[in-house]
Amino acid sequence: MEKKQEKGRQGMKLPALFEEKMQKLLQEEYTAYLQCFEEPRYYGLRVNTKKISAEEFQKIAPWPLTPIPWIPNGFYYDGEKVQPAKHPYYYAGLYYLQEPSAMTPASRLEVEPGDFVLDVCAAPGGKATELGAKLLDRGLLVANDISYSRARGLLKNLELSGIGNVLVSSEEPGKLASYFPEFFDKILIDAPCSGEGMFRKERKMIRAWEEHGPVFFSKLQKSIVTQAADMLKPGGLLLYSTCTFDTQENEQIIEYLLKNRPEFEICEMEGYEGFCEGRPEFTESKDPKYRKTVRIFPHRMQGEGHFLALLRKEGQAGTNGKPQKKRTAGGRKLPEELTQFLQDLSWKVDKSRLEIREDRVYYMPSGISGLTGLRFLRSGLLLGERKKNRFEPSQALAMCLKKEEYARTLNFSVEDPRIIRYLKGETLLVEDVCSPGEKGWYLVCVDGYPLGFGKLAGQSLKNKYLPGWRWMA
Repeated sequence: MEKKQEKGRQGMKLPALFEEKMQKLLQEEYTAYLQCFEEPRYYGLRVNTKKISAEEFQKIAPWPLTPIPWIPNGFYYDGEKVQPAKHPYYYAGLYYLQEPSAMTPASRLEVEPGDFVLDVCAAPGGKATELGAKLLDRGLLVANDISYSRARGLLKNLELSGIGNVLVSSEEPGKLASYFPEFFDKILIDAPCSGEGMFRKERKMIRAWEEHGPVFFSKLQKSIVTQAADMLKPGGLLLYSTCTFDTQENEQIIEYLLKNRPEFEICEMEGYEGFCEGRPEFTESKDPKYRKTVRIFPHRMQGEGHFLALLRKEGQAGTNGKPQKKRTAGGRKLPEELTQFLQDLSWKVDKSRLEIREDRVYYMPSGISGLTGLRFLRSGLLLGERKKNRFEPSQALAMCLKKEEYARTLNFSVEDPRIIRYLKGETLLVEDVCSPGEKGWYLVCVDGYPLGFGKLAGQSLKNKYLPGWRWMA
């Protein structure tokens, strides 16, 4: 046993200060924690319930799946044998690949359709895509990341998941707070942290920890959590999470929030047998209420390390202080090419929510319009673009649609080789599924789930799959 322990310590080269801290935190469980470094990591897949139920996905899943017991739409898969990112169902947005413990925060924030939701530090989108799926196309998701390059990846993942009622921004939380005072019903903060919970999964996190440890991140977290608190309306819920163990970044951040925003209280959250309660003895007050927070340790559960705290802002829930711009578009005449295209959608389109900016057409979330002064990568759903008196639908629109919501579709089996050719951007021969003389925009689907658009001419389909998303061999 001792030899195995020593091998784990030497193999990982854990910093001495980190080992000393973890011994104090875990006490008699420290040996079991070290032993978990000898074990393989776990791979997770979260079903996108906006497109398919977990039960239905299990029926069509191309590989064996094992349910993650504390995540209703989460599954383990064998990452050494299969590559879910290389399957057409991934390109259809039916699931998101995510570390199992990292699925927990979004699962414990009780988002309802119609809520106004903020994900403060949202890239790459693992939690934002789940929050957006819970909205079921109602309400609003604001997904923000201060890094513009990371926010671009966030936008792609939201579009791939078919989340259209969204604003994707790249701003400091303090600037967002000046635009959205007491605006949101639910807020998730997956705060930047020292990443101690990821040491087993990503060895490079150890070097990053040595460069910027808990003291550096705790200052940043205090700023983010209070700014986010000011954007939550009375009666709203805030979920704070990190992927680290350090109490400076966890319980002490929650204590800081409660001192500076006394209108907040810690809530109980749905439990699981492997969860560990918080550690009040590491706070200044030693108040037992901090036991309501949750830790996930990799030696207790089949996942990596995490911390979560669910808080409620006292007061009666009221209407959002929504930033709005008066709309007068309801009775305006739309471009003919756009009107013709919209006739092919079964959606009941609210014309007052349509915005045309430099020939791009957006469908804005209900009750909100563009906000000047904020850096957005996307506001609303990009429907498509006007080009020389014609309208070209977007990839984002295709991913938001259900097969039955568009007038003309081409549905191929996942075994049909044309699916991969389509994802590679190739022109398709479709004479076996189209009648002579048919033409126009078609929604291409795999087993009934949309992948993108193509334009039919003769009996070949000109490929309109987005170049940046194409299948790479």
